[in-house]
Amino acid sequence: MFIHLGENVVVQSRDVVAIFDYEIAKESEETMAFLRYHRENGNLETISDELIKSIVLTTEEVYLSPLSSITLKRRAKINKNFEKLLNS
Repeated sequence: MFIHLGENVVVQSRDVVAIFDYEIAKESEETMAFLRYHRENGNLETISDELIKSIVLTTEEVYLSPLSSITLKRRAKINKNFEKLLNS
């Protein structure tokens, strides 16, 4: 299954490691160092020029999404429940 992160960016739900609220996460110096590291190494993608609302960590990339972490988590949960139904 896939999760739409905003604009034209879609990732496989099984590759999502974590979803963080950007407003909360940006208060941490460690988080900002983490984002700088991934930006410098080409693994950080800002999905939109809109306000960043969430950080999505996948096995390959880090995405800054204009969609809220609650919306993305809800989409991930719906996909997980749907997958369970398909595999039943």
